Amino acid sequence: MIVLTRVDHRLLHGQVAMSWTSILNADCILIANDELVSNELKKTTMKLAKPNNVKLVIKSIEDSIKAINSGVTDKYKLFIVVESIKDAKRLVEQIPAIKQINLGGTKAKDGTRAISKAINVLPEEEGMIKDMIKNGIEVEIRQLPTDKKMLAKKVL
Repeated sequence: MIVLTRVDHRLLHGQVAMSWTSILNADCILIANDELVSNELKKTTMKLAKPNNVKLVIKSIEDSIKAINSGVTDKYKLFIVVESIKDAKRLVEQIPAIKQINLGGTKAKDGTRAISKAINVLPEEEGMIKDMIKNGIEVEIRQLPTDKKMLAKKVL
């Protein structure tokens, strides 16, 4: 069962590893990221950040989609973390079980506009968020589980 799908450019770090995992009662974190799969140093760093008693799986986006849709992850309280809005949209389009996206952190870069203190979106990413909302996905903005939930449709 998917308990949350989160966009966070830092992937696994203190907020994700401790706050979110414990409040969600997740027993497995799936990092779906094409680059991380082949970067041994970053993978090691992610493994060090994971909480005890929580399984960590790192897969490409495509392999994540296949694993979730096959049912192999059904036995877990699965917390999915992706690096970008684009990756979240890919998952949403191919995994019917994902009904909610949490926007937790995206980097500011040339051409982005801030829609919250930690979420910066390019025009095409804003379009992706609107598409997800139009297709019935709840897109919320919240860094920490204790923060007030803000729906993306209210700030776009």
